Amino acid sequence: MSLIAEAPNFLQVYSDGFVKRFNPEIMPPSLKLAKGYKSKDVIIDPSKPITGRLFIPDDDDSPSKKLPLLVYFHGGGFCIGSTKWLGYHNFLGDFSVTSKSIVLSVDYRLAPEHRLPIAYEDCYASLEWLGDQVSSNSEPLLQQANISRVFLSGDSAGGNIVHHVAVKAIQSNECPLKVKGLMLIHPYFGSEKRTKKEMVDENSEQVGMNDMFWRLSIPQGLDRDYFGCNFENENLCLSVWSKFPATQVYVAGKDFLRERGVMYAEFLKNKGVKEIKLEEAIDEPHIFHVFYPESCATRLLQSQMSRFMKRY
Repeated sequence: MSLIAEAPNFLQVYSDGFVKRFNPEIMPPSLKLAKGYKSKDVIIDPSKPITGRLFIPDDDDSPSKKLPLLVYFHGGGFCIGSTKWLGYHNFLGDFSVTSKSIVLSVDYRLAPEHRLPIAYEDCYASLEWLGDQVSSNSEPLLQQANISRVFLSGDSAGGNIVHHVAVKAIQSNECPLKVKGLMLIHPYFGSEKRTKKEMVDENSEQVGMNDMFWRLSIPQGLDRDYFGCNFENENLCLSVWSKFPATQVYVAGKDFLRERGVMYAEFLKNKGVKEIKLEEAIDEPHIFHVFYPESCATRLLQSQMSRFMKRY
């Protein structure tokens, strides 16, 4: 048994298929009010399994007021990451307070054990679960949820997932939720053709890690022009683009993936998506909000996201 792929401190993959993950500090949920919100872990589908974490802000002044729903998909190259990680917990809990929204953060199944498109299917299943829970009134933390004001967000690989879940929701006649807007944070896309930045840094550790995560997550036998990686190769009819939700794309100036986010925003504009905006944090690195959830840049990002949601 030999080591064939590694993300130091996060992931090791061995030749016999064994996968070992090393999680950073995690945060347990709490139904006791802390920092202005409560949190709870939920089971979305026990057979797979798919789980999630709910965040709800304190709203004692108007407990019957309906709140928008944010469904969030974490990053990690489809291979690592969890809503239980301390950075995600703090960022999303604080965001629920800032935006006065209910947040569901989804723990989808990870590659290489579960290659794409499984992450897309798992995350779409979370929308179905939310619809069932709200209609049956069986989850207390969702009693204030407004399923006509649903937003999808995620960072890195989670930003990629946002796009594909939105497409599936548009194509499905049975999606129980109305997706009003998308917020992609430092989205993780790719292609066989390198961007200028990728060509300059082709022999860098960053490009190598990027290629490794795609190699582990793309269906075996396919390359980075797989539609899940290269959005330009997704064959969608015009009616999908005409129904595409308002979209905000966030990029970071020091992010290796900045060009991909800019390209995605331009792609949507060229497809006729009417409401598309690009926001840039000029001096920040990739997923800074996870590593520095209390930074000024993170607070600004949360404010930008909150303003976007309030428009719809």
